[in-house]
Amino acid sequence: MPAARSAIDRVLAAVDSAAAEIVEFTSALVRVPTVNPPGEAYEECARLIGARLADCAFDVEYHAAEGRPEHTTIHPRLNVVGHRRGRRPRPGVHLNGHFDVVPAGAGWTMDPFGGIVRDGRVYGRGACDMKAGIAAAIYAAEAIRRAGIDLNGSLEISGTVDEESGGFAGVAWLAERGHLTSNRTDYVIIPEPLNVDRICIGHRGVYWFELTTHGRIGHGSMPFLGVSAIEHMSLVLERVRRELMPVLASRTTAVPVVPEGARHATLNINGISGGQPVDGIQTPCVADLCRAVFDRRFLLEEGFEATKAEIEHLLERAAAGTPSLRYSLRDLMVVHPTRTPDDSPLIGALDRGIRRVLDRPATQVASPGTYDHKHVDRIAGIPHCVAYGPGILDLAHQPDEWCGIDDLVNSTKVLALSILELTMTDV
Repeated sequence: MPAARSAIDRVLAAVDSAAAEIVEFTSALVRVPTVNPPGEAYEECARLIGARLADCAFDVEYHAAEGRPEHTTIHPRLNVVGHRRGRRPRPGVHLNGHFDVVPAGAGWTMDPFGGIVRDGRVYGRGACDMKAGIAAAIYAAEAIRRAGIDLNGSLEISGTVDEESGGFAGVAWLAERGHLTSNRTDYVIIPEPLNVDRICIGHRGVYWFELTTHGRIGHGSMPFLGVSAIEHMSLVLERVRRELMPVLASRTTAVPVVPEGARHATLNINGISGGQPVDGIQTPCVADLCRAVFDRRFLLEEGFEATKAEIEHLLERAAAGTPSLRYSLRDLMVVHPTRTPDDSPLIGALDRGIRRVLDRPATQVASPGTYDHKHVDRIAGIPHCVAYGPGILDLAHQPDEWCGIDDLVNSTKVLALSILELTMTDV
């Protein structure tokens, strides 16, 4: 036991000693404007992460997402993976962070890509979501090395692209190509900003679909001679509002999704387009086409098949009530819900790390939206995956986004202690 306390104390002290470096590296990452879309400065950021991994004794590989349509000469999709072998190859722990960020948007009071450090915070687009998490992952591993501890298992850290647009050229591509696989990896931690005392055990499902109503063009002065696709879309939307929305609001998942409203099934209309362009030249025509994109978030208890069938049955009822209504339904994206097994060693290790560092128990939550957990689970085949990292979830994608330095350092400590436990180091 004295030896165990000594090793743990050495790791925690190493994190404290590296605090300025962790903040500096987070700021450096923020200063690279990896805006998605379209995917700016990805290679610069991947090389920056790779150089720091190499400085921290990782063997570094770069993987361009060849074959993905997003990967172009102008906007290459470059992922970086660092490997560090311990005494044995297993167990293997992989920490993954995406380095793409959403556009800065309006409302900032400072340079969104300045990486400004002020009043105990690192400011900038991506400071919270999730470049601070990447820094925490790297320095958790580095603290173990600086403490002079040799791991029994292996450790990997990756920086990947495009999570904000689905992660298909990032984690999904790595998993499809065998760079992230259950054949060598046992545990995956994604340091997303879910708050420093919360462990995220999964997310709801997503069904994005496009509905098109088909009318018949006619002269705008004689609309009775045409069939308005816009009017027919409005009939469908009214049924959605009157029939479907109350049913969705009545359904609640047992999974601890946050915030509370997201524990219910939800549907959002992401966009509608039909008829003449509103800002275009006037054209006296009845709209013969109207398209709408829907974002249906479904619960683990619902499942995808029942979710889609419910939409199809609503459309069938609408068409039965309006014989002239013609429509087509197209799937855009399907993401199944994920949930980490209740008895996963990941949950226990992180909980014990949080208790040690923060002196309070962890709270288990699930995400209202998806993150790269979906690819780790479905493609890589690794069930033991959670999200845990620095940052306040509500600040993600907001103006003046920031991450607290205290949270950044504390989450680094929690990650380091969890790595020690998961790799079964004799401490």
